[in-house]
Amino acid sequence: MTNLKKIITIILVTLFTSVSLFAAVEKLETKTFKAKSGGQLKVETDKGSITVKTHPQESIDVEILFKVKTEDEELADDLIKAFVVDYDNNGSDLTIKAKYKGDKSWLSNLFGGSKWNKLNVKFTITVPERFNVDLNTSGGGISVGDLEGFVQAETSGGGLTFGNIKGNIDGETSGGGITVGECSGNINISTSGGGIKIEKCEGKVDAHTSGGGITVNEVYGPIKASTSGGSVFASILEQPNEDCSLETSGGGITVKLASNINLYLDAKTSGGSVQTDFPVSVKGKIKSSQLQGAINDGGPKLYLRSSGGSIHVEEN
Repeated sequence: MTNLKKIITIILVTLFTSVSLFAAVEKLETKTFKAKSGGQLKVETDKGSITVKTHPQESIDVEILFKVKTEDEELADDLIKAFVVDYDNNGSDLTIKAKYKGDKSWLSNLFGGSKWNKLNVKFTITVPERFNVDLNTSGGGISVGDLEGFVQAETSGGGLTFGNIKGNIDGETSGGGITVGECSGNINISTSGGGIKIEKCEGKVDAHTSGGGITVNEVYGPIKASTSGGSVFASILEQPNEDCSLETSGGGITVKLASNINLYLDAKTSGGSVQTDFPVSVKGKIKSSQLQGAINDGGPKLYLRSSGGSIHVEEN
């Protein structure tokens, strides 16, 4: 065989392999339920990503996209049938429970190929603009668009993304970062697998991660944020009525304060220095790595701790 023939053969084999690798069987399931504003959507699934959108109609539109990585249509059909989806519609409330009831044992995967992992599921659900959602998945990310209502979201297999939410947000993930647009209520979020970014919160913020930095561009209530994997940035723009704390063991801290805020500063770092734009009265020995004292007239405590960088307290 000539070199040219060898090259052509290799290319053809590679192309055939690539086509086989990307071959997939898809199936779309759709359902529609009547629902008025103020109802609740609850989703519990052991696999799949969840996307929630809104529309002005009084209905809940459900789309479930099944994608099986195989050319074998019979195998794909078996896997899709093994993923059982139950619907419970009660007035304007809808509960969706989905569970794969096929064989997920490691022994089956060892000898028959990882069939369970060939199945990808994506939920796309559209609800009225004023609605509450409670979402739980073990196998994908969760995304919620602009919504008026409370949002609860939990996943162990992906990130969390929230748009502009007129209500409280409660979110937890161990598999990705968390992003929030604007929130008119309180935010309580945690992750062990990524960073956290909040654009604006009019209420209280509780944000914790062990896998990245934390950025809160605007907060108008008290804030508690901690990370062991990055820096922390927050802008506190109104007088908090409770103590605030920012802590990190993996980076620095920068906090911006409205000029008229009254707080008691308690800042300390073992990885740099503490600097502030505000005049602070200090009693006793002054150290560059720590600072305690009243900002303006004093008030709730602003507790800042870092072991990985400097601390900056700036005037907004």
